[in-house]
Amino acid sequence: MSVRTRDSLGGRAAVVGIGATEFSKDSGRSELRLAVEAVGAALDDAGLTPGDVDGLVTFTMDTSPEITVAQAAGMGELSFFSRIHYGGGAACATVQQAALAVASGVADVVVCYRAFNERSGRRFGSGVQRRVPSAEGAALGWALPFGLLTPASWVAMAAQRYLHTYGLTSEAFGRVAVVDRKYAATNPAAYFHGRPISLADHAASRWIVEPLRLLDCCQETDGGQALVVTSVERARDLPRPPAVIVAAAQGAGRAQEQMTSFYRDDLTGLPEMSVVARQLWRTSGLTPAGIDVGILYDHFTPFVLTQLEEFGFCGPGEAADFVAAERLPLNTHGGQLGEAYLHGMNGVAEGVRQLRGSSVNQISGARRVLVTAGTGVPTSGLILGSDDRD
Repeated sequence: MSVRTRDSLGGRAAVVGIGATEFSKDSGRSELRLAVEAVGAALDDAGLTPGDVDGLVTFTMDTSPEITVAQAAGMGELSFFSRIHYGGGAACATVQQAALAVASGVADVVVCYRAFNERSGRRFGSGVQRRVPSAEGAALGWALPFGLLTPASWVAMAAQRYLHTYGLTSEAFGRVAVVDRKYAATNPAAYFHGRPISLADHAASRWIVEPLRLLDCCQETDGGQALVVTSVERARDLPRPPAVIVAAAQGAGRAQEQMTSFYRDDLTGLPEMSVVARQLWRTSGLTPAGIDVGILYDHFTPFVLTQLEEFGFCGPGEAADFVAAERLPLNTHGGQLGEAYLHGMNGVAEGVRQLRGSSVNQISGARRVLVTAGTGVPTSGLILGSDDRD
């Protein structure tokens, strides 16, 4: 597939199993154990066994090797294993890789997983520490000496420009936080279960890096999430309704860096997500009007707004009002702001639940769900749909 043509992957594979550990601030166990627990739960959910699995996909930064997970989970031979780069930008791409393997016959059942102790162990939000010199790190060398040391500080640069360009205040970001926490409050799996917030609460929360407040920043979480992908034909013989992969895409924009793409002509958008959006719309044949639920990557609130604009749900600078009007149900699990920060994998799981009709915040009649991965980095996205035979 290129960025100019429709691909042929859509409709050939489906997510048939989802499983997760509890989401906590101190799991008390190894990241390998978290991975194996999540994988086992996903296979149980799919009605499959470890022996059925012949492929595994994860993130480059996951500490649990595929062969180790396979051994610990009781799997046999593997014919496919793959890792996706760029942190949270990999979430939807793991499912794309699994679907590609299934559609091409390289594997029959592929499990995607991500597990980490991101609160009690390494905290990604703490920023750059003891980085080995590399070409990848060279771009950071233009930002670090000026005090831009953490993801929040990198996002704050673009967020400030967004507010300036459209004449907005940080209340625009608070609208995303309020919606996410509304859904988290009714989700027993969410860290902020039972704790909704108001715009006043958002405005009263302390500054992290202006214009970002504490309530604009996602959770740092210990936990694991796994997803099982197989062919649509096989999925129809399994116990759960399949979430068909209608379209899947990856995207990197011009002048792309990891979180520090400050030398582009315009800082108010996300060109990498525009690449993903064009591919998803082209392949699926859908438009924003055809999406029933949006699960948009929300490590920081500002980039939820720019994603809505890149996908065409509203015009530039209009997303805060779009969110406030709740014209599209967003992050019905509570998102990474309210449920857990699992690098977007828990968002894919929520998309599956919406299509199954099993979400704790179920949207009536949901048949097409947009899911996105990490923003500010090379990224990915999915459109998941109900089986047309249902």
